[in-house]
Amino acid sequence: PAAPATGPHPLTLLAILAAGGMVAFAIRETRTPPAPAPAPVVGLDLRGRFVGPEAAADAATTSALLEELADAIAYDGQQAEPRLKTGAAFDDLRRTARELRCRGVSLGARQPAVRDAIKAFLEQQVGTDGGPVDAAQRAKWVSAFKAVAQAAGEASR
Repeated sequence: PAAPATGPHPLTLLAILAAGGMVAFAIRETRTPPAPAPAPVVGLDLRGRFVGPEAAADAATTSALLEELADAIAYDGQQAEPRLKTGAAFDDLRRTARELRCRGVSLGARQPAVRDAIKAFLEQQVGTDGGPVDAAQRAKWVSAFKAVAQAAGEASR
């Protein structure tokens, strides 16, 4: 007499393994969700604040301008005799560069929500004192301008 069968039939095991493999493959091949948008700069999110037909261009201009200003202020601080020695000089440089780059067009007038957000952010980061700056205060200005450039760059995408 034949011994009674113990356990599942080998073909049943093969079918279970094949089904498991297909499920694992399907799970692995499932589309992954898109990556989340980058987190906004702490304290400054300009996404959705640029409006109108020039919104993307204004955001890109703001980003490029503030990035360049940050680099210029950092470079100036590395010179034996820096030209820019006060907070007022940094702000005047920003204003003059914007006027020259935008040929007199006021991005702040065209983008008031952005202007107000940047103003509040800069006041929080560097204050309103236009007096002399030391290396630490200069670094704060550079960091703040780079943060605005990053936030505007994210808004332009």
